[in-house]
Amino acid sequence: MKSIIEKSLLQSHSYTDYRNQIKALLNEGKSTGNEQSEALTHYSELNETRMNRLEKTIVIADENVQKLQRLQKEYIWLVISEGWCGDAAQLLPIIYKMAQLSENIELKIAFRDENDDLMNLFLTNGTKSIPKLIILDKNTLEVLGDFGPRPIGATQLILDYKKQYGLIDEKGKTDLQLWYLHDKGLSTQKEIIDLINALE
Repeated sequence: MKSIIEKSLLQSHSYTDYRNQIKALLNEGKSTGNEQSEALTHYSELNETRMNRLEKTIVIADENVQKLQRLQKEYIWLVISEGWCGDAAQLLPIIYKMAQLSENIELKIAFRDENDDLMNLFLTNGTKSIPKLIILDKNTLEVLGDFGPRPIGATQLILDYKKQYGLIDEKGKTDLQLWYLHDKGLSTQKEIIDLINALE
């Protein structure tokens, strides 16, 4: 596992570099990842707009700011993501803002399709669901915990929708985006803070 993580870290990107790579590909009419389609490029464009908005509007709750600023241990937060992923667009700006609040957190982002071995270590119910936040000990690269691909409330919404309609259609995706909008990133913050508190 450690060698896979080391390799993925070498191939990983800063948040700014991740955003710039997505923009560069969109300028060529492409999305990140191995698969290319009009739909994926369209989702990537939507996500660009979404992330730009969230970077301006997401607020980290005061109690979470204090907890992040008091961290004792040093961590790498390694996120598996892709530009076309709607959940990643919702969660990455929150994770980025949280990481910025602590000198003890280094944020790295790895593209899923470029890091298949890493993704296979962190499957969700056998699927390559993203985003996935992997919390590492900065000094040993030991995996201390992980979060994702969605906060619990969003996961439950999708499960309930699938149970009722049998699949996730455009309305299901819209319902999920509305859930994120109303939640304002608070569930994600709480779940990540709970994870970190247990490690401290």
